[in-house]
This record gives sequence, C-alpha cells and structure tokens, in this order.
Amino acid sequence: MSEAPLLAVEHLSRRYRLPRAHLLAPAPEIHALTDVSFTLQAGRSLGVVGESGSGKSTLARLVMALEAPSQGRVLLDGVDLQALGPAALRQARRKLQMVFQDPYGSLDPRRKIGRTVAEPLAVLHGASAAEQRERTAEALDAVGLRATDADKYPHEFSGGQRQRIAIARALITRPRLIVADEPVSALDVSVQAQVLNLMQDLQDRFGITYLFISHDLAVVSLVCDEVLVLQHGRIVEQGPPARLFTAPEHAYTRTLLAAVPGAPQSAPSAG
Repeated sequence: MSEAPLLAVEHLSRRYRLPRAHLLAPAPEIHALTDVSFTLQAGRSLGVVGESGSGKSTLARLVMALEAPSQGRVLLDGVDLQALGPAALRQARRKLQMVFQDPYGSLDPRRKIGRTVAEPLAVLHGASAAEQRERTAEALDAVGLRATDADKYPHEFSGGQRQRIAIARALITRPRLIVADEPVSALDVSVQAQVLNLMQDLQDRFGITYLFISHDLAVVSLVCDEVLVLQHGRIVEQGPPARLFTAPEHAYTRTLLAAVPGAPQSAPSAG
C-alpha cells in the first residue's frame, strides 16, 4: 500500500471576475487555473514551470490557503485547508511556509532580521522571547549565516544573503512543506547555484518537501524529482526532468526547453 501524499491538489480551478465594460454587461472572467490535479510525497520536490501568466503564482496562493479556489481542493496531510476554521487553519499553517521571489521586497527594511526571522514563530507558535532567540540563531546557522547577523538590517546583506534570510524565516517553524515561488530568479547565476544547493542541503537535513515554482526549466531540473508544465492555467505535461529534457511530448514544453542554454533540442513528437 503506497504512502499517502503530504500534499494533494484535486481538480483545482480559480476564476477572477474583471470589471464590467458597462453597467448592463456581464462581468467577464479570467480562468487563471483550470482542473489542476497532482500529488506530492513527503521529502520530495515538485517543480511547476511555465511562462508569466501560466497560473503558477495563483497555484502557490491556493496551496498556501491565501485564496480560496473556485473549484477543487487542497489537502495537506489529508485535510482540506479551505474546510478549516480560522483557528484550525492557523495550526495547519505551522506545517507550510513560503519563500518569495524578491528577497529584499519580502523583508521589512526597518526591522532587524532577527525579528523578521522570528516572526512566524511568534505568530504561529506563541513562542517565548528566549525560544525565539534560540530558534532564530539555529535557523540562521542552518542557512550559513551567523547568530550575530540577527542584529543587522536587510540592506547590510547581499541579494543571496537576503534570500538565505528569507529561507531561514521559512525554516523557523520547522515546516513540512515550503512553497518556493521563483526563489532564485532575482539573483545572479552564480548566486542562484549557491541558493539551490542550500535548499537541497536543507531538504536532506530536515526532510523538507518543496513545491518549487519557476519560469526556468533548467532551474527546476536541478532541484526537483518531478516537473509539471503549466500553460494558460492547465497542466500540459508532467514527468521527471530527465525525460522532459530528452523527450518532451508537448510543443509548449519544447518551447520552454528551447530557451534553456545548452539544452538538447529534441525533434517534435509525432502527432
């Protein structure tokens, strides 16, 4: 009998209403996601790749229960997040955290980073000041920074270090799932590699599960066990990165692959 997945997304759809053209006109809708389903086992990494507007960030918000789906469910450890009341959802959020694209934009420039890193622990766990200091030092050490860095401000760090701080903030609640939304796209190529290696090391150490969202097929191929390709809010292809790189089945996947420098260019499949 196979193990139940940590995350199960079932027939997820999200529609947004747009402003009416005039008073009597029906409100038009945008279909950001349509009938998206997948599972993610604990300790594994799933990449979601697609161009801007493909629905990637909408999917991230729905998985984090920051928005409600128009249809479908997001199950974390078998529990439908949208079916939970505020107190139960608060408890469930201890298990999942998010890392955003812009490390500087996700950090309050007026706060020392120790306070920023500790904030989820204070909000979700009600931890004492002493526990917050101890866990902050542990989280900073885990991402290759020093405990004394807690007394510094975001502008005192490089872009790569700021993303390490953002990862430390996500780690501090010891989550089971981290949703990483374009976590290296704002970084230089050399720094990208450092951050990706760090995320893999943390996965090995702590058993973290990643939902890794990117527009770059090459990036997700480095860190993910499985990749799904989104186009216009629909999954058009899914499989292990090695297969997608060598034998992509969908024309859109081949388009994404063509944008990867040095990637093998496969012939179009029949049909």
